[in-house]
Amino acid sequence: MDRQDRIERLVVPSLEAMGYELVRIQMQGRQRPTLQVMAERRDRRPMTVEDCADISRALSAILDVEDPIQGAYVLEVSSPGIDRPLVRPDDYARFAGFEARVETGQPVDGRKRFRGQLLGLDPAGNVRLAVETGEVSVPFAHIQRAKLVLTDALIAATTKGQEV
Repeated sequence: MDRQDRIERLVVPSLEAMGYELVRIQMQGRQRPTLQVMAERRDRRPMTVEDCADISRALSAILDVEDPIQGAYVLEVSSPGIDRPLVRPDDYARFAGFEARVETGQPVDGRKRFRGQLLGLDPAGNVRLAVETGEVSVPFAHIQRAKLVLTDALIAATTKGQEV
């Protein structure tokens, strides 16, 4: 089990008990390492500064006791934001209808970068996108990076309090 998996196993139970879901854990930087924990509320309400502070306090205590990271590091707790990363298969179904950017590690239909409207998942678990040339099906396992694109439709859905 790598360090990121170990950290995830340590923090997920506390996040869930507090009413949050883990979006992503990421270690960044070498000189001044930063552990970024991105979380969202399970009730889909917007994250507040207080939410992030509560999560930070709870996770700091766990990480101090378990000590999964050698040396000094900075813990950064954040919300995914409006133009959030898409990391779980459920994200692609949840945000169907919105525009996304998807990058793959290997070519799919001769391309590694796609931008288009999310159409959800097909029965095999591939991510479906409507791109300028038609529909493309991208194997979830090939996706290296994906995020929603900040559009008027996404902003409108977020500000209306729609569950996104």
